[in-house]
Amino acid sequence: MGFADDHLIPLLDPGLGNSAYLVDLGDGRALAVDACRDLRTLDAAAERRGLTVAYAADTHLHADFLSGALQLRHDHGAAVLASAAGHRAFDHQGLADGDEVDLGGLTLRALATPGHTAEHLSFLLLDGGRELGVFTGGSLIVDSAARTDLLGADRTEELARAQYHSLRRLTELPDGTAVWPTHGAGSFCSAPPGNERTSTIGAQKRANPLLAAPDEDAFVRQLVAGLGTYPAYFDRLAEANRRGPAVLTGTPLLPELSAEQVRALAADGGRVVDVRPVADYATGHIQGSLSDPLRDRFATWLGWLLPDTVPLVFVTGEGQDLSEIVGQAYKIGYERLAGRLAGGMPAWLADGNEQATTAFVTADRAGGRPYLDVRQASEFTAGHVPGAIHVELGDLDRAAADVPEGALVACAHGERAMTAAGLLERAGRTDVAVLDGGPADYAAAHGQELVRGPEGTRP
Repeated sequence: MGFADDHLIPLLDPGLGNSAYLVDLGDGRALAVDACRDLRTLDAAAERRGLTVAYAADTHLHADFLSGALQLRHDHGAAVLASAAGHRAFDHQGLADGDEVDLGGLTLRALATPGHTAEHLSFLLLDGGRELGVFTGGSLIVDSAARTDLLGADRTEELARAQYHSLRRLTELPDGTAVWPTHGAGSFCSAPPGNERTSTIGAQKRANPLLAAPDEDAFVRQLVAGLGTYPAYFDRLAEANRRGPAVLTGTPLLPELSAEQVRALAADGGRVVDVRPVADYATGHIQGSLSDPLRDRFATWLGWLLPDTVPLVFVTGEGQDLSEIVGQAYKIGYERLAGRLAGGMPAWLADGNEQATTAFVTADRAGGRPYLDVRQASEFTAGHVPGAIHVELGDLDRAAADVPEGALVACAHGERAMTAAGLLERAGRTDVAVLDGGPADYAAAHGQELVRGPEGTRP
């Protein structure tokens, strides 16, 4: 059994595609690295081991979630460790390249690794002089590196060049050094995403395509070519983390609202978010509401498609976990949660209100309509229906007027497509249908073969 088996607890957030880490320091204390504000999983892991979090370290000013470091200081008395170059506006132990923190037997050494962000640090965990592993945050990630365009297009190349040197520096560590990244498969901070969560320096030297680039210019071209779009809320959270997220002193709730209250909030600029399964939304929903089914990716699309400045009202189904709605919303800084419709859609109808419906059709019943694919560009390029129109879900609000009449809206399974249908409905388009399935289902039902590439070349 190695150190990681006995002392390292990775905490995966499948929705964001990120990993936080809890390190058992062996004396009832723990180090947390890159913890998000939704601490339910971390707190449960600490409680199982009887640990108090003594240190909360952030590798960078996160753009995809609010940091949980200040909450850990409040809840556990943790010392907050972060880059001095981040100029955080709250008390913390600011670290620069080479600074070390004695964890009580183990040592944490800061390594300046700019690229993903300008102030990025990696944290090398040492047992005496032996390198156990390195928390690489958004620098070296498994088989890739994190994106470098979050500070604006004008700095993308500069930061990509910094990323090149940061990765080269990390590869100077011994081959057996474990690599513990924050970003990984499913993270919009990855460029492009990989599949594994952790690795070693030696394995990355052998397998990471970016490390095989022959020179700095080739590295930059390869990294930048892999950059896709990212959620709109990313542009807000780095500054929110620099200022410091508000500490929560209790568990936020979703109060019950009457149908009359929901109508009033919607009329006054609030937004209605329907978190029920897409089939339930299709059968009947509040006109103009957004379908965002409660799943791992719930927060991603909430933050991509809705502002954080308006009250949000939720329509829920029987048995859905209200704490999951609150936890996911709060971790990306969405705190204006007005409440939920008491009694759900039955109560809405009982109050004399109308409902809207959306055609939700299987592939064998979906012929004859223009095919609108709302997946990410990388998914579309990997394989799509011949003749498909492509508009990413995140861009649909701006392109709603260009969607052809009677379109069949599709994604991989139906969730994002139903979200798209809600956006189109709000824009006055009530003629669309949603595919219950994905492109492979449609192609099989219609005797077609998927094509790949942005222009539709065959595999």
